[in-house]
Amino acid sequence: MATHILAIDTATEACSVALWRDGKIFTKFAVSTREHTKIILPMVEQCLIDANLDLQHMDVLAFGRGPGSFTGVRIAVSIAQGLAFGADLPMIGISSLLTIGQGAYRQLGAEKVLVAIDARMGAIYSACYELKPDGNWLGEDTEAVLKPEQFLARINCLSGQWVIAGTGWSAYPILGMTNLNLLQSGIYLPDAQDMLILALKEWQKGKTIDAEEAKPVYLRNEVNWKKLPGC
Repeated sequence: MATHILAIDTATEACSVALWRDGKIFTKFAVSTREHTKIILPMVEQCLIDANLDLQHMDVLAFGRGPGSFTGVRIAVSIAQGLAFGADLPMIGISSLLTIGQGAYRQLGAEKVLVAIDARMGAIYSACYELKPDGNWLGEDTEAVLKPEQFLARINCLSGQWVIAGTGWSAYPILGMTNLNLLQSGIYLPDAQDMLILALKEWQKGKTIDAEEAKPVYLRNEVNWKKLPGC
């Protein structure tokens, strides 16, 4: 059966849209710190034109739920909700951190990824992901906002080679002061084309929500971190 998915992300300084049409991906990506609201809808329109589809042809609408910029996350949720309401589409919220992790997999085939993006105010949004044999990622419960020193302490409990992704590694060089074997992925920001792969898995499992249930995830109010193995 044909599957059509539209994905939108504006959680960071990156702004991206991607469309899945039966395995073919159409995508638009731009880095624009203050113009997300101006360019996101034209990007949606262009992806639909490129795929020769209308919004009504979509099966589900995926959105970057955060964490990221408070304003950026709200933009993604509100625009995605508006489109979903208008076309009566179910929605799937995808972690911005996991999207970056999926990008590292696309780039390098990475199956163990450490993600850190600059959260400002001396903190990072962070997570540790491992790809299971069934193609699903472990690590959603490690997503947290931490001081760089806290994240460094967490990853020092790990071993082996890990691929790193996100803006946090360059913003806070202290993160590189670990005994782990780190490999740079070249992926710094979430890209909606990677969100498509994650959304497709959720769609196949029937894990969708109604548009009115779509909510941002900021992590700022999260205070717990599940201990990593060996910690």
